[in-house]
Amino acid sequence: MKKNKLFGLFVIVFALVLVACAPDDTGGSESGDFVQGVTDTHIYFANSAAVSGPLAPVGGPFQSGMHAYIEMINAQGGVHGRLLEYLHVDDGFLPGDGVAALEGFIHDDEVFAIVGHFGTPVIGATFPTLVEIGIPTVYFAAGIGVVYNENATDGNGRNTFPVQPVFPMEGRVFAAWAAGEFGATSIGLIHTNDDAGEDFYAGVHQELEAINAAREADGLEPIDIVTAQMAPDAVDITAQAATILNADVDVIIAGSIQNALPQILRGLAAQGNTVPVITSYVSADVSMTALVADDIDGSFDVFASAWVDMTRPEIELFREWIAQVSNEDLSSNSFAMTGWIAMHFFVEGLERAGEDLTWASFIEAMESAPVQNPFGPAIDFANGNRVGTQDLALVRMNPNEVSGWEAFLPFMSIEEVLGQ
Repeated sequence: MKKNKLFGLFVIVFALVLVACAPDDTGGSESGDFVQGVTDTHIYFANSAAVSGPLAPVGGPFQSGMHAYIEMINAQGGVHGRLLEYLHVDDGFLPGDGVAALEGFIHDDEVFAIVGHFGTPVIGATFPTLVEIGIPTVYFAAGIGVVYNENATDGNGRNTFPVQPVFPMEGRVFAAWAAGEFGATSIGLIHTNDDAGEDFYAGVHQELEAINAAREADGLEPIDIVTAQMAPDAVDITAQAATILNADVDVIIAGSIQNALPQILRGLAAQGNTVPVITSYVSADVSMTALVADDIDGSFDVFASAWVDMTRPEIELFREWIAQVSNEDLSSNSFAMTGWIAMHFFVEGLERAGEDLTWASFIEAMESAPVQNPFGPAIDFANGNRVGTQDLALVRMNPNEVSGWEAFLPFMSIEEVLGQ
């Protein structure tokens, strides 16, 4: 097994807008020159996100990260002489409230774009409207598979720009790591029977099909996969763990988000597992390590993907501005960093589109060249590629680290992982 080292881990009197035509009801605007939310002096954009209630520890810092970037850009005079104006509604993580907020942003406030679209239930409820209207939407704060599109076209998601990892893409990377990094000839997959688990399942099988086609061409035996499904709130997964371990697999993929992972890891440990387990970045935090470290007790390694590198030099710029907009210490808060990242991608598109800003010019600008994540790998949106971050790093659970995890592999593409 290779031991490459990872190199570490936001009164408004709404001015008259310039409107060339109105969105139709059949999938995008009637004209490629459509624009709203843009004046000679301002660009208006919006999102709804939960900044109160149980999701406040996520949504609050995320908004602060956005605000910090906005303050920085406006202090520099804006983008091509236009200041950024951000409209926000607290939707409480409720799909109905998110739908109402989006309708208001598009038809009443007439914003130019949606930036930092937040939360799985709200994204799922509003995504069809985003695609139908064609409004530029940058960054989805969730890994929900509905945003995954390998060939987005006009009227079919070309206006959307997912940035953070999307679960089907993660599943593909998991399969590549299993084959390329761990040399597996047999893979076990335990996945939840919810949307997230099904997205992981689809991604793993998609990539494994491609890997096995290449292996067949090289005269090699295909990699086997054994799967077991569980409810996200399952308490006992003895049967699922036994199904996987009785198949004598070389590596196990845990296709779930945070809620089910402790039960998966405890169930595997109870059944005597000794092979490595790979899971999603959403679970790679110190609280997860604290929950399961004693149960695992070093009997097997747990790995997770990573897409944010907190050692990048740009972190100091983030910390300088986040301190100006928040009374909390968010200098190392990953949710605040992702809000900063969302704004970075949006502003990059605005800069590239130039002074003649329309929906079409923005979309074309985002597709014109890869956009560099300040804290991670670049994303290429060319040719309708809407799959989120593709180059992921790998971290390993380590109870002795302050973060609960340690660097293991640097950012790599699937091709690099597979040695292609």
